Amino acid sequence: MLEFLDTALKIIDTALGIGEDSLSWWQMAIRAVVVFIAALIIVRLGNKRIFGKNTAFDIVLGIIYGSVLSRAITGNSPFWPTIVAAFVLVILHRLLAKLAFHADNGFGRVIKGDPKLLIKEGELQLKKMQEYSVTKHDLEEAIRNTGSVPDFKKVKRAYIERSGDISIVMMEEE
Repeated sequence: MLEFLDTALKIIDTALGIGEDSLSWWQMAIRAVVVFIAALIIVRLGNKRIFGKNTAFDIVLGIIYGSVLSRAITGNSPFWPTIVAAFVLVILHRLLAKLAFHADNGFGRVIKGDPKLLIKEGELQLKKMQEYSVTKHDLEEAIRNTGSVPDFKKVKRAYIERSGDISIVMMEEE
């Protein structure tokens, strides 16, 4: 039985190019399949927010996660430790997200940010617009996306959300 396991591990190592100086095209292809399956499993162990349109907190994980896993495919880093590092990143994201949920007014705001007011009772908040590089054209687009004619005077509140989206609350029609 031990001999069978030893042979199986040698076949896996050869298929993945573990211990070799350079990888063949077929070893990279096999690595790509293994990394793809491992990435799906790891992301499923994380939470559903990871690759949605969310905060910088979520986007940073996506960038680093992709970078780490690409190294496993190309052989620029050791294969199994790289897969473990990707797993650790997703678990870290999940733990920080849970901590942010339970400390929403403190740690949660540091990690995920806050929405910022851009229009208040029809008045543009120019300092906040400038601070977050939001133009009048950006606000007009957001108003159009609500199905309304772009008229700042009809906007009760407009925010740049944590995701970077602009949300609009129109004033009540009289």
